Amino acid sequence: MEAWSCTGRGKRGMVLPAMILALLCALPAPLRAERVPEKLVYSLSWTGIPVGTATQEIVEAGETRRITSTARSNDWLSAFFPVEDLIESTLDKSLAPFPGLTRYYRMQTREGRHRRDREITFEQEKGTARYHDRRSGDRRDIPITAPTYDVYGSFYYVRYLPLEVGKPATVTILDGTEPRSIEVRVLRKEKLATVLGEVDTVVIRPMVKQEGVFEGKGTVTIWLTDDARRIPVKAQTKVIVGSVTATLTGGDPLPAPAAGK
Repeated sequence: MEAWSCTGRGKRGMVLPAMILALLCALPAPLRAERVPEKLVYSLSWTGIPVGTATQEIVEAGETRRITSTARSNDWLSAFFPVEDLIESTLDKSLAPFPGLTRYYRMQTREGRHRRDREITFEQEKGTARYHDRRSGDRRDIPITAPTYDVYGSFYYVRYLPLEVGKPATVTILDGTEPRSIEVRVLRKEKLATVLGEVDTVVIRPMVKQEGVFEGKGTVTIWLTDDARRIPVKAQTKVIVGSVTATLTGGDPLPAPAAGK
């Protein structure tokens, strides 16, 4: 895999097409407090009832970064609605701002009787993504324009932008058969009691209907610590009945709770 940067050349001196280079270098610069590796652990609840756990982890792997997200139902929910989700994305860390641009994405989910298994290979330089539904056998080539992210890569990118209330950010994602330009609204600042103590947060809302454990009737709302780390301490979305909430319970590395909290 050729590694690109905003110098316009790859490791072997190959020149990146001018249009793609211009798009990548025009991206707003994220805040520089990202942590790799990082693992975050969440409890999942449905209308206040504990239903499972979730994790989100990012690690370095040579010239790439790998993001892994999991969700598992607890014994109570699994008895009648088992949830077992695994979503992975691989990003070229030398292409575009943190965390890099997506090269590969795979979603494997089991929620009750509903199962998905799809993968997408991103060829950003060629303007193509190769989609494969591993259950139905559907294959297709999808035109894309750089930069295009998977859902989780886009979240890490947006997470470190200089978010300001009332000033939305936009990002292009592909997690199915059609790219979408997503608006991320910055709703408000809010104090929140968390595993880290009471913290200042910035509340954002990506205007996209989530799949997997947060699939439902509305968009997801996310609380990020209002500091350089931008730790996602809470996420919530409406589902067919009630709402599902993910609450941060631990991880590595996490700062110590505030004194007296």
